[in-house]
Amino acid sequence: MMDAKPPVLCIVGPTATGKSDLGILVAKAVHGEVLSADSMQVYRGMDIGTAKLSKAEMEGVPHHLLDLVYPDVPFSVAEWTAEADEVIGRLHREGKLPIVVGGTGLYIRAVTEDLDFAEQPGLLAIREKWQAYALEHGPERLHEELKQRDSVTAQRLHPNDVRRVIRALEVGEATGKPMSSTYDWTLQGGRYHTALFGLTMPREALYERINLRVDKMVESGLYDEVKRLLERGYNEQNTSMQAIGYKEMVRAVHGEMALEQAIEDIKQATRRFAKRQLSWFRRDKRIEWITLDASGNLTNVDKMRILQVAEALSAGIVQTNLE
Repeated sequence: MMDAKPPVLCIVGPTATGKSDLGILVAKAVHGEVLSADSMQVYRGMDIGTAKLSKAEMEGVPHHLLDLVYPDVPFSVAEWTAEADEVIGRLHREGKLPIVVGGTGLYIRAVTEDLDFAEQPGLLAIREKWQAYALEHGPERLHEELKQRDSVTAQRLHPNDVRRVIRALEVGEATGKPMSSTYDWTLQGGRYHTALFGLTMPREALYERINLRVDKMVESGLYDEVKRLLERGYNEQNTSMQAIGYKEMVRAVHGEMALEQAIEDIKQATRRFAKRQLSWFRRDKRIEWITLDASGNLTNVDKMRILQVAEALSAGIVQTNLE
């Protein structure tokens, strides 16, 4: 029996598994709408490299939480959560099922759990100290400081991603523990009744889909998209431009790397990213995993299972509104 919390369906998993297509299929079946849970699709003008759907590809299904800010504007998970809550609340009032689709684990976590975004006492002073250090010594030295304190987090952050490097340093200093060891995976449940489906597929097939997707991005004009962003004044100092596909192509545009090498680097980085995504989501035992075949197709049994859950959630919204 469904609890009294308003329902949300989540479709998660690594990149290139067809989450977007499934989200559209479900939305059309149950009169739902899609919320993007992708930390890079919030940026305007970054379309090809983030695999944003075109209007035609959305097939008439409204999509939310896209193009929220310009690429030089910092955007936090707390801000995304506030935007998501507003959209979800409105959809519930309209009798529509919110379908959260994406591979940014912390965004999904923010929907399924009540994460605490409150600042700890003294955090501002620590942040200002490291901001001053970065200005005096530069991003490389700042990153080296993080590497000495938290090598795991340093490994996944680029030295030019100064904002997140400082965040990792301040969390470590405030808590006395490295950021990589402080994440709490205890599942408490949040403000929504959530059902989660995860898409996966054989690794070699997934990697081939990733390679083909990158090739398609390049054919669609990724190089020119990055060039336009650079011409507008955005650069590798912006967190957005550190996204996979953009940081490599920036080097190609600047002539620091051959285009062919940039493409290969994007493919490799995306494959590694998919592996990290899968590791993250595997920790959440609430996710019901659906294994696609080598061509990325769902079985009819799996498709019916997902639609049955979606219909039950949608029926719960209707019942609540009737009351």
